[in-house]
Amino acid sequence: MTSEPRPATTVPLTSAQQAEVERQHALIMRGTRFGDAETRATMERELRARLAASLQDERPLRVYFGVDPTAPDLHLGHCVPLRKLRTFQQLGHHAILLIGDFTAQIGDASDKDALRPMHAAAVIAANARTYQDQAFKLLDRARTEVVHNADWLGTLTFQDVVGLASNFTVAQFIERDNFRKRLDRGEPVFVHEFMYGLMQGYDAVELRADVQVGGTEQTFNIMAGRILQRVHAQAPQVAITSPILVGLDGKERMSKSAGNHIGIDEPPGEQYGKAMSIPDDALVEFYTLGTNLEPGAVDGIGRGLGDGSLHPMAAKKRLAHAIVAEWHGEEAADAAADGFARVFSQREQPDEMPEVAVPIADGAATVALAGLLTRAGVAESKSEVKRLIAGGSIQLDGERVTRPEISVVPGSVLKVGKRRWLRIVAE
Repeated sequence: MTSEPRPATTVPLTSAQQAEVERQHALIMRGTRFGDAETRATMERELRARLAASLQDERPLRVYFGVDPTAPDLHLGHCVPLRKLRTFQQLGHHAILLIGDFTAQIGDASDKDALRPMHAAAVIAANARTYQDQAFKLLDRARTEVVHNADWLGTLTFQDVVGLASNFTVAQFIERDNFRKRLDRGEPVFVHEFMYGLMQGYDAVELRADVQVGGTEQTFNIMAGRILQRVHAQAPQVAITSPILVGLDGKERMSKSAGNHIGIDEPPGEQYGKAMSIPDDALVEFYTLGTNLEPGAVDGIGRGLGDGSLHPMAAKKRLAHAIVAEWHGEEAADAAADGFARVFSQREQPDEMPEVAVPIADGAATVALAGLLTRAGVAESKSEVKRLIAGGSIQLDGERVTRPEISVVPGSVLKVGKRRWLRIVAE
């Protein structure tokens, strides 16, 4: 699918149109990040031109964000580019959510210093359904076009792929930081990994995209789309890239596998408690990238933290409340805040907590802690339980647990870490 580049409009903008271009431009560019000043200047200039043409032609821009459904859940880090897509949607442009059901089978190496695993088609399909449901918590479902790149990538012939590859050099790929690191360490970089950029680039051609939004780690792939669009006589898409949200440690990128994430489908209390653990120096970044607060409000919070008029603890509570309110509503956020204050500030147990049944004879039972916690889903592995015991992070009825086996009675309460609770009941 190809289209001719739109010719530049020669009719000058009215003052009202120019003001609207600048308004939209400011909203879209807010919070974006580019690799260098020259790239930013180019994208700002091209975005203004596209917005002007959109107003004069009365044609919404075609804007897309692609996501590979390699895991079943979205976290706040995934939502950063989704928010930018929503901004375009709210400004009246055509939003496209691309499900990378074909590219996910290859694996994107853009944000990794190691080979990404390939995924089975059935797993990808299941994840894709979950992704869409979660994405529509941000996007307007009725106004979002959902596409799957298997519909066109799966039909390309080998000759087509060779044709795409002929537009790039090996040097362009191995100059990428993550590939270069692996080569410097003597680790292999496989040819199929080069194909990912070609496939994502061809997505832009097929969609006739005016704009692609994504994280900064996607810059190479988005630029590949610009190259291929030129080859197919299309005007190159504008790249709108956002910074990567850090995790709960305030240092490494948010990742479920690293355990430093806030999932958008997690319970309110879990979201609130995790947000309260964010380091003070990462608060402004979380407000900017991880909430739906208005820019003016975020700027005010940043100034307050900077001049000391806003205490970090107060800012942290407001952040936690904002995160929960966006995904679960104001009432749930209020309840989560009350629960956190009761449990952690006043050192009380929560009124409600998960229960696990244990076979109890003669009023008590001795159980292996590792098996109990993993079975209840409070810990992911027995090795994690060992680390928690060694670190003094498990309490039984208020007393620190130091042994792998514990004696429990009906009603015994286990506290695991700072936020996880478990009540023992008789089987």
